[in-house]
Amino acid sequence: MDDALTVPVRVKPGVSRARVGGRYDGPHGPALVIAVNAPAVDGRATEAARRALAGALGVRRAAVSLRSGAASRDKLFLVAAAGPEVAERLRRLLDGTEPVD
Repeated sequence: MDDALTVPVRVKPGVSRARVGGRYDGPHGPALVIAVNAPAVDGRATEAARRALAGALGVRRAAVSLRSGAASRDKLFLVAAAGPEVAERLRRLLDGTEPVD
């Protein structure tokens, strides 16, 4: 898994408009902000965030897994087989230059 990428994420559950993009300085360092419609109940927001992250990075949903933070808004996701183009897309999402709805 030497080409895996660990992505710190700040999840905002229960919002009216789902969105991926922006930066939050959280406990894991600069984190990507993911706003999801799903409520923070029974892991629904975490699953919605996982799917949104996969879509925003252009990878298969199966390539994204939760590493830590199941019960927290601050999470770490692991993206398997992440090439340089995925890392660049993540950088643009963090900068807010490429928000994804």
